This record gives sequence, C-alpha cells and structure tokens, in this order.
Amino acid sequence: MSTSKMAVASKSAEPSILEEKTESGTLQTPLSTPSSASNAPEKPALTASQQTKYDWLLKQAQGWTEVHSKEKPGALADSEKMWLTRECLLRYLRATKWHEKESEKRLQETLAWRREYGVEELDADQIGPENATGKQVLLGYDKQCRPCHYLNPGRQNTDVSPRQVQHLVFMLERVIQLMPAQQETLSLLINFKSGKNRTNTAPGIGQGREVLHILQTHYPERLGRAMIINVPWVVWGFFKLITPFIDPLTREKLKFNEDMTQFVPKEQLWSEFPGGELQFEYNHDVYWPALQKLCAEKQAEKVRRWEAGGKQIGEKEDYLKGYDAQGVSPPPGYSSEANN
Repeated sequence: MSTSKMAVASKSAEPSILEEKTESGTLQTPLSTPSSASNAPEKPALTASQQTKYDWLLKQAQGWTEVHSKEKPGALADSEKMWLTRECLLRYLRATKWHEKESEKRLQETLAWRREYGVEELDADQIGPENATGKQVLLGYDKQCRPCHYLNPGRQNTDVSPRQVQHLVFMLERVIQLMPAQQETLSLLINFKSGKNRTNTAPGIGQGREVLHILQTHYPERLGRAMIINVPWVVWGFFKLITPFIDPLTREKLKFNEDMTQFVPKEQLWSEFPGGELQFEYNHDVYWPALQKLCAEKQAEKVRRWEAGGKQIGEKEDYLKGYDAQGVSPPPGYSSEANN
C-alpha cells in the first residue's frame, strides 16, 4: 500500500463511536475496527477476458435510466446508482460464472426486488423488537477483516412473520455498511445453544427457503465463511432438508463445530463461542442505537465521497470507504460544486 493510501485508510478506520462497557468491563456496543493483526486478502487482478466482460456490463448499467419493476417502476434513484459499484457488478459476474447477459438480468432483478421489498425503507424502530433479546449481533471482525454476524436462534423472541425475514435483511444491510476497505464478505457465526424459552430453534422449511433465495439471488458473493456450533438433531434435520437448495460453493464455506479461533482473533471472538475472549453483553437500549449511529456515520461518509466523485455508476468501493484517494474519473463536464 502506498503512503497516501495508508494515511487515507488509517483515517477512515478511526472508531466512530465510543465503546461502552459495564462496570465490570463487559462490552455493550459494536467494535468499530478489525484487530491490527487482521488482514484482508489481496484481490486477484482481472484477466483480459474478465475485464472485457466487466466493461460490457458497466456500459449496460450506465445506460439504465429506470428500474423495471411491476409494482414500483420509475427512474433509477441516486441510492440505486450508488449501489451499482464496480465490485457489485463483479459480484454478479462471478455469481453467474462471468455470463454477461445473465449478470445483467440478475442485477436488474435485484434492483426491482430491493425497491419492491423496501430494503432502503426498513426502519430501525420497526425492526427493533425483533432484536430485543440479541438474536442477531454484529460484533468484531475475523482474521481477514470480515465483520462477524452472530445468529443466536436460542434467543428467538417472536413467532414466524414477514418481519423476521425483514430483520435478517436489515442486519445484512448493516453488516455490509460495516465492511472495511478491501473486504466485501462477512463471517456468519451461528450458535444453536438452546434458549430459556424455546428448544426448537430451527426455522420452518418455507421460511428457510425464502431466506436462502434472498441470500443467493440478491446478496451473491457476500458470504465468506459460516461457522456453526451446538447443532441439535432437529437442526441437523433442517440442514439436510435444505442442503439441495444451497449452492455447492456456499456449502463449502460451512464449518461445523470447529475451533473458531482459527478464523477469528480471540480478542474479537464473543466469549459465548469456545476460545473467545471478548466479554460482551447484549443490552438492547445501549447496543441498538450505537449500531445505528455507527452504520449511519459510515453510510453518510460513503454518500459524501460518491457525490464528490461525480455520482458514478461503477464507482470503486475502496474509494467510497476512504482507502483509495481517487475514484473513477468523473464524466466530462461534471462539476462537484454544481451538484452539491
């Protein structure tokens, strides 16, 4: 990394919130940055063929003016243009094995789904009751700088409803906002330890299929690794039932009852997992607003940089996150002052 990049990256990595702890020193808020010993793997350069396919897809996306939605058609909004980053286009190309037209089709389908599902309208106050017991927690980073997304089914506090799936989508959007520069995947840590009130912590097959469809169709190439412990026989049966619906590449990322410290630094691994040394206690009144504040600050900075860079479809995510000092070149005649 060049000296200028190191300076930019260091500045962007400064904690946005103060860590809040109990009198005994137990953490109650998210962690803002990965461990200093963690490193995101270097991304391989595109081959000539891959670059050609990306250039084709970028040209198509730059020509889009509307979202082709049956329920909510209309002009492509700035937030939707910003979502269409260079890395976003590449994720869909990789997910379709570099089939240009198929990736274009899937990108357009996801744009329509995001608008129809109301992804950007999901509200923290509306979703909050689902997370009152801490059944999903974003906390710390793994050794490759992936943010850790903990699922705690034993803390289930609501009955099956559309809001349960909205809750997962809401948290996925937050974990994406927490991804540092040079990293675009997450680590999923699932603890099936039984809760006080519920013993059957497996979702229904219908809900499981819906979640898998959303993840595989609209969040491709986002799962870096899934680590799962305390799997009861009921849940093993659930995994066997849904296995045919899981992409083979995704199945390879699933790790059951392994030593999690192989993948997550001890100091950033929640102590509820074997080997973890991070003492964390979920207090909804403290954690929930702190998470929203941290994510809002990171998103606001990305928007500011996207606008300063010329509001480009195909903008670099590392530029939006403050790692690259320069984004893609603005279009001819663009004036940042005129658009502020």
